[in-house]
Amino acid sequence: MYDLNSQNIEDTEPIAEASEPRDDELLDAYSGAVTAVADRVGPAVVRVERVVQKGHGGVGSGVVISPDGLVLTNSHVVEGAKELRLTDPEGRSMEARLIGEDPDTDLALVRAGAARNLASASLGDSKKLKRGQLAVAIGNPLGFESTVTAGVISALGRSLRARTGRLIEDVIQTDAALNPGNSGGPLVSSRGEVIGINTAVIAGAQGICFAVASNTAQYVLSEILQHGRVRRAFIGVAAQTVAVPRRHARAAGIENGFGAMITATEPNGAAAAAGLMSYDIVVRLDGIPVTGVDDMIRLLNAERIGRAATFDVLRRGQLRSFTVRPAERQAAKAA
Repeated sequence: MYDLNSQNIEDTEPIAEASEPRDDELLDAYSGAVTAVADRVGPAVVRVERVVQKGHGGVGSGVVISPDGLVLTNSHVVEGAKELRLTDPEGRSMEARLIGEDPDTDLALVRAGAARNLASASLGDSKKLKRGQLAVAIGNPLGFESTVTAGVISALGRSLRARTGRLIEDVIQTDAALNPGNSGGPLVSSRGEVIGINTAVIAGAQGICFAVASNTAQYVLSEILQHGRVRRAFIGVAAQTVAVPRRHARAAGIENGFGAMITATEPNGAAAAAGLMSYDIVVRLDGIPVTGVDDMIRLLNAERIGRAATFDVLRRGQLRSFTVRPAERQAAKAA
């Protein structure tokens, strides 16, 4: 056993206090993280050129997600393309073809022609992200190739209106600088995983940029590879968001302040066949509250195609239920 009396206390050295990291050490760590991400994912980021008509087109970015040449990018980057060409960071150019796109999430899948053993990046789990963590964007803004910008994840779970009018759910907000040409490029975590596909900026704002979450991209990728498109359910109605009169909500025992009012039905659609009518206000779908058109569209996903779904609606102030069997939505359909 150690004997305190056997030691001269005056001869003992004071215990050193743990020193805090210096600013230069913190900066070195930050720089090291960004550099590591750029080195790891940068080689998988390609320039995407689309030719709409001879001599005219546009430029965006994309990220290779498999060595055999699968590339994720934005739908608006490849929109209307007659030809597609990819250029990697080493300057190698290759033709590409569009496998499928989903304008409702602004995502597209492209395959590089005759490509083998390309540098590729892996998709991360966007559900594990936290506000404030490091985010690195890589792309080709304004023609400046292989540009790296860094920031943080500013917010999670945002919604963004696609060009089709449909809401893109679970969008990531970041302050990593994005400019025209960054579209389709990856937003990357400090672990070197693609956590989003950069898609939009707010005109006139600074530090407010958006990326489609990697989990959404993974779903779209899977649907396109399996079916050539992203399948969604369709019941054959046009609708608009309306307020639910408070007295009607109380009488029906619901808490909706808003619902989705049907304004028109297709004669041969699933909704009409089930008995739904114009001016019915949809307030629940399979027991899930519907507080507007966006809710109803979001709930009409591929899982409900061909399956009976219960629509609770207010009709002349009375709550009624209808069983609807949605069909698969075709191109250019609304809800």
